[in-house]
Amino acid sequence: MDSRFIDTSPSLSYNDDKSEDEYAFVKALRMSGGDGANSYSANSLLQRKVLSMAKAVLVKNTEEMMMTLDFPKYIKVAELGCSSGQNTFLAMSEIINTINVLCQQLNQNPPLIDCCLNDLPENDFNTTFKFVPFFNKELLITNKTSCFVYGAPGSFYSRLFSRSSIHFIHSSYALHWLSKVPEKLENDKGSVYITSSSPQSAYKTYLNQLQRDFTMFLKLRSEEIVSSGRMVLTFIGKNTLNDDPLYRDCCHFWTLLSIRDLVNEGIVSESKLDAFNMPFYDPNEQELKEVIRNEGSFEINDLETHGFDLGHSTCDEYKKDQYEAGHNESNCIRAVSEPMLVAHFGEDIIDILFDKYAHHVIQHANCLAKTTVTLVVSLTKK
Repeated sequence: MDSRFIDTSPSLSYNDDKSEDEYAFVKALRMSGGDGANSYSANSLLQRKVLSMAKAVLVKNTEEMMMTLDFPKYIKVAELGCSSGQNTFLAMSEIINTINVLCQQLNQNPPLIDCCLNDLPENDFNTTFKFVPFFNKELLITNKTSCFVYGAPGSFYSRLFSRSSIHFIHSSYALHWLSKVPEKLENDKGSVYITSSSPQSAYKTYLNQLQRDFTMFLKLRSEEIVSSGRMVLTFIGKNTLNDDPLYRDCCHFWTLLSIRDLVNEGIVSESKLDAFNMPFYDPNEQELKEVIRNEGSFEINDLETHGFDLGHSTCDEYKKDQYEAGHNESNCIRAVSEPMLVAHFGEDIIDILFDKYAHHVIQHANCLAKTTVTLVVSLTKK
């Protein structure tokens, strides 16, 4: 579930001396569409498990929102960074079920509910909308109710909804994607993201971009959410056990994306690699708190940190061999990054790159120094 690069608002668009074609991958940030073997829909078990991690916070804040707003007759819910496939409806189902159960318990009439699904215009909304009839059928069976589902294409770093019209916003694994590649990364060559060997300036540049983007996101949502409305946001983040902000463990998912291997084999040019950086930042708790408090529109209700093990999360609960786990993780990362990589490097490298990715995962299967975590934060509009 994924970030919104914007090319419609001049104040937020990627503005650089580089040609537009050179940064075509920025506009290609989306999950792999369809329902084929390499699609996001077929390779998003990790994201499904992350939604389970956040369930308690989601239910709690839905209930509190309903009681604080005195059980309104109409509720408008938005899923930001919805991507495609069945996962899109998991949080929506949980919110609607929670509302209906609470209304039954307190003898209140259930509200009419609109569900707005947001992602970039290039997102595969068609695959998602195919599931709407099944979603509403399930709601009728479990709650004897339905909701109205529609799409809201656009960047969530721009205005999406009319003023004071949204009651509840949910976003999972989307806001760690930045609005653009941070500028002035010329001194961080040879890697696609921050590594232990990156200059300190790379970390500061990425953090500054996160601060600008998340501040803008909060400001825009504060205009769209009703007073005392809620948000539950889930990020890929990093823990703070290591004082070095550059430290990423050897099995960090972008560290394992070793395009350097293809450069060494003459498949990709050095200059092509140097021109590519992931528009992504994994914040820690303190960095999120600082932005939220400085922006000032929201109060923090919950901020939880959960363990993250990509290799185990992409497998079923049964034991699987390392080979299968490696390829499952490779497929997961491919589903979230392939459109960007194809836009910059072309299609010919993809199969080779992710075969190597699976091999690197297997090599690092016993890595214990994992720094990546999942952060769940819930906010109330002041």
